[in-house]
Amino acid sequence: MTAPQRLRAGAAYPLGAHWDGHGVNFALVAPHAQAVELCLFDAVGKQEQARLALPACTDGVWHGYLESAEPGLVYGYRVSGPYAPQRGQRFNPNKVLLDPYARAIVGDYLGQPGFAGQAGDAPEQPDPFDTAAIALKAQVVHEDYDWGGDAPPRVAPLDTVIYEVHVKGFTRLHPEVPQALRGTYAGLAQPAVLDALQKLGVTTLSLLPVHARADEMRLQHMGLSNYWGYSSIGFFAPEKRYCSNQAGSTPISEFRDMVKALHARGIEVVLDVVYNHSAETDQHGPTLSLRGIDNALYYHLQPDNPALYENWTGCGNCLNLAEPRVLQLVMDSLRYWVQEMHVDGFRFDLAPELARDARGFSSASAFLAAVRQDPVLSTVKLIAEPWDIGPGGYQLGQFPAGWLEWNDKYRDAMRAFWLRPGSGNGGGSGALGDFARRFAGSSDVFRHDGRSPTASVNFIAAHDGFTLRDLVSYGHKHNEANGEDNRDGTGDNHSWNCGVEGPSDDAAILQLRARLQRALMATLLLSQGTPMLLAGDDIGHSQQGNNNAYCQDNALSWLDWPHADGALADFTARLIEARKRHRALRHASWYDGAVQSDGHPDIAWLGTDGTPLDDAAWSGGQRCIGIRLGAPALAEQDGAQAGDAACLLLVNAQAQARDFVLPQGAWRVLIDSADPSVQPHEVKDGIAVPAHAVVLLVDASTEESAERPAPRSEHRTA
Repeated sequence: MTAPQRLRAGAAYPLGAHWDGHGVNFALVAPHAQAVELCLFDAVGKQEQARLALPACTDGVWHGYLESAEPGLVYGYRVSGPYAPQRGQRFNPNKVLLDPYARAIVGDYLGQPGFAGQAGDAPEQPDPFDTAAIALKAQVVHEDYDWGGDAPPRVAPLDTVIYEVHVKGFTRLHPEVPQALRGTYAGLAQPAVLDALQKLGVTTLSLLPVHARADEMRLQHMGLSNYWGYSSIGFFAPEKRYCSNQAGSTPISEFRDMVKALHARGIEVVLDVVYNHSAETDQHGPTLSLRGIDNALYYHLQPDNPALYENWTGCGNCLNLAEPRVLQLVMDSLRYWVQEMHVDGFRFDLAPELARDARGFSSASAFLAAVRQDPVLSTVKLIAEPWDIGPGGYQLGQFPAGWLEWNDKYRDAMRAFWLRPGSGNGGGSGALGDFARRFAGSSDVFRHDGRSPTASVNFIAAHDGFTLRDLVSYGHKHNEANGEDNRDGTGDNHSWNCGVEGPSDDAAILQLRARLQRALMATLLLSQGTPMLLAGDDIGHSQQGNNNAYCQDNALSWLDWPHADGALADFTARLIEARKRHRALRHASWYDGAVQSDGHPDIAWLGTDGTPLDDAAWSGGQRCIGIRLGAPALAEQDGAQAGDAACLLLVNAQAQARDFVLPQGAWRVLIDSADPSVQPHEVKDGIAVPAHAVVLLVDASTEESAERPAPRSEHRTA
């Protein structure tokens, strides 16, 4: 270790390590600490070269300024104080700690036992092992970047179509991405990928976590990893495993290149962020950063036993955003990703935990209030996963105006409507009513405080659960590869295997599965609200029945591009295009049944005879319905626009074709989910809708069209 240098007092703000052209200022929040040492390392973070005591502490922030220090410097902290788990304090200067504000991380956590904070044979004593050689370290970063004319696409809520993507999994097997770039930020920016996204028509990529992560010891010992990324340890650092390491690139620069390329195609980037817990897990987990810096500050501890952590996340610990300094960490991180990395919004994992204090969840919590008033964050997309496993953890519909929320009620209702009858499990007499409520935007959940139908993020499948293909191929989960004897993952999937569990070569079963996938996709993209597709569902990707593939960094999770279902992708793109073209398919306001200028209500629920459904029909257990959607009223000065026509959806989830009488007027068939090859054509009087199908028609009398085909009396016969 070299002779120690001296630090000047420096400043308590900004937090983290910042280079000013002459030196680096270091600032770390640790109000309960008794001393903090800055540890300097060689370029690869293996050898500790100096320890320098931070000379000043202002309002709980330890700080110091190192003259002549430059970007690239690798450092960590040793924090001293009492080791008293029974009081919530776990200081241990034998552990080199990662700066929570690190923008680049050196080293890898490999699950070594030396990271334990407590002695194995004496848990009341600190562990004596020194982690200098193996700890995660921060690197001082100052990266200029030419954003050129980059600007946020700012896709309107009404026009948003979300596509949930894993950075690695999306391109790892993509044949048109250069081998060296597959599974990386650079891979997502390749022209072939951008072309495919534009062709599909999605507007907003929701990336699974890209914050630097530390995989759980348990998984590493099984040869697995936290592939999904819900084990964050660095809230400012892009995960370096997704960097291609091309000459001249860094994780930061490559991430920025990716965002810039997507923006150039008009596509937004939303990050799935994990601020509810850290990778340090429970009291038996590793001491990597926050636990050793100031455990009692950063985490929710059990009131009657502060040696234990609250576990409202199911991941061993919970960050305490009721503490102003912890809230500051999260807010600084969010602003960094918007201002410095140009992302367009966030999806908050287990969001109720962020808004919970000693009194429980509150929609007026410090976190939600801070975001609402923030001039940067209040302008980007904010999406909540509105549940966790803590007290009062299910908070669907309770987030403030301006937020979007994942709607699991939509997922379950639509799965049950289309799939449960076929499995012989019934589904209840209220299935049609549930379908209608969810289709129309879930007003029972979101219609309050000025919120609109777009607040509902509708989805059939997401990363957590069956893929769309597996939903119609498996009746039960098959998670044995996760190493938990198939105990993990939900057993309540509302799925149907169509008669055979898993792969089948029966042509009739394959045809039925394909038809159900198209019907579910059509339902999703033609419903009111904000649709979200799971990447891979548009190409028929299967995870072989694994509905919890969080630890499967392999071909089970990587999208199977070589065997992609191109026809399903084309069909999905047609649905998205129809949604964009026809305003009746994306209302900004709630339906009230009000009569519009054309003499029709804004929405009408119709029976197969073309008349409004009566109470008996709603409760009779039938699974076929017609839905007439009026085009939203335009301001008088706007005039008529293409796409302002009324739309008609005919939905038949039954196992037999059903004849529908059409409402008065001229109707043009646009899409038939039973037969994607059907071309647009006009019909009148009636139409036979095949089993397990959705047919979309448009009012041909008002839709602008250069040429209209001659009308036919029937679409087909039953």
